[in-house]
Amino acid sequence: MNIKDAVSFRLDGKVAAVTGGGSGIGRAIAHAFAQAGAWVAILDRDEMKAVAVAREIVKLGQQSFAAAVDVGNEAEVERAIGAVMNEVGGLDILVNSAGTAIRKPSAELPLEDWDKVMAVNVTGTFLMSRHAARVMLAAGKGGSIVNVASIMGFSGGGLYPNISYQTSKGAVVNMTRALAVEWAKDNIRVNAIAPQWVNTPFIDGLREKPDLIERIKAMVPMGRLAEPEEIAGAAVFLASPAASMVTGHILAVDGGFLAQ
Repeated sequence: MNIKDAVSFRLDGKVAAVTGGGSGIGRAIAHAFAQAGAWVAILDRDEMKAVAVAREIVKLGQQSFAAAVDVGNEAEVERAIGAVMNEVGGLDILVNSAGTAIRKPSAELPLEDWDKVMAVNVTGTFLMSRHAARVMLAAGKGGSIVNVASIMGFSGGGLYPNISYQTSKGAVVNMTRALAVEWAKDNIRVNAIAPQWVNTPFIDGLREKPDLIERIKAMVPMGRLAEPEEIAGAAVFLASPAASMVTGHILAVDGGFLAQ
């Protein structure tokens, strides 16, 4: 790799798949990847949202593709990866942005709700990573996987109960490290982003309580929520040649929260 390639943040000629790409952080990452030159597959449980984002990207002059997938269902994951392969014939980048949260007191959390969160956040990340890696390993060209973890993968929280989410994101943090070590020799880099609270529909339930939002802002040294585009910038870096020697890293995009 020459110096020019090593400092490139471009993704020209790369095929990327983004789960949860129909809204929020996933949508922002999909747009950022397209602007960096990638062909982007939008994968989302809500097919209409996925199609809408794909159309947005096409209007910007880039190629895109949409498919529905429940990331916790292996048959659907295999079908979605197969659809990407049939459409464009390869896969260089995967972003695991699909996620869910059920914010209830731990003593009152039904096992069914715990399982729902784990199925998406943990099992879904594993299944998507495994099937994407199979494609990358077969091609022999390496690749990049970017997981969306959370500052709650490092923190016990405290403002409100969220045990299944916090546990699941802690699992994503160490899954990222374990897969990075396992696939390093194959030049498949696996990293994660740990955002703080991001201004997306994912936190609509929290925004119903203005006092809580103000308490959250007060806990963040920069004094504000993150915007989805700020998370997308980190994803572009981790997926790009500029991060060619970066694997097993968890990049906090948190306004200084974890530095305290």
